Amino acid sequence: MDKKKTGFVLNVIAAVLFFTVISYLTVKYAPQVTTFVSDPQKFRAYLKTFGPWSAVAFMFFQILQVVIAVIPGEPIQIAGGYIFGTFWGTVYSTLGITIGYVMVFYAVKLLGLPLVKRLVPEKEFEKFSVLMNSPKLEVTVFLLFLIPGIPKDILVYIAGLTPIKAGVFFIIITVARMPAMIGSSYIGAKLQTGEYTLVTIVSAVACILFIIGYIYKDQIINTLHKHTSNRGK
Repeated sequence: MDKKKTGFVLNVIAAVLFFTVISYLTVKYAPQVTTFVSDPQKFRAYLKTFGPWSAVAFMFFQILQVVIAVIPGEPIQIAGGYIFGTFWGTVYSTLGITIGYVMVFYAVKLLGLPLVKRLVPEKEFEKFSVLMNSPKLEVTVFLLFLIPGIPKDILVYIAGLTPIKAGVFFIIITVARMPAMIGSSYIGAKLQTGEYTLVTIVSAVACILFIIGYIYKDQIINTLHKHTSNRGK
């Protein structure tokens, strides 16, 4: 067996192992983690047991949320604001998410298409793979990560297959995700101080934006695809 075939086989085996581990973690821990982080008071009490390493422990949960895509990110980010305040909650959430994205991005770079095919639904893969290989790749990635309601974790897996440079990608997604990080941390911080009117207003705006993004995501994707394709000609 030549080196190319050996490399392919090893990549397939590694992809299967990675997928198996993620599947196991998802089935075993995803429901418990989701329930746990959705109670900020209990989550804060747990993190306090880590003493000066509480921020690191929090970021671990944020990393876990990225790798195990079925765990919703919003409860963790809101809990971050509740525990650490708007500023540090945003900082720790952003660091944790970025580290998670780095892990997924380089896992895809190493293991390639077999990993993505196992973790990303075929319909979503076809939809986003065409778009993210557009001539205006960086602009497209920024807009997709900025718009609420579009599955970000799936995009990271597919981005690993594109020619986008790692450094550029991480800068783009950090900037694009910042408004959502600040908003979630702000909600958590105001929950902690009991400012429920502000929480209601900001939450309502966030929900409306999410619903709009989710309902119209296919139209948004098609528009971006046509626009970037035409500009690339």
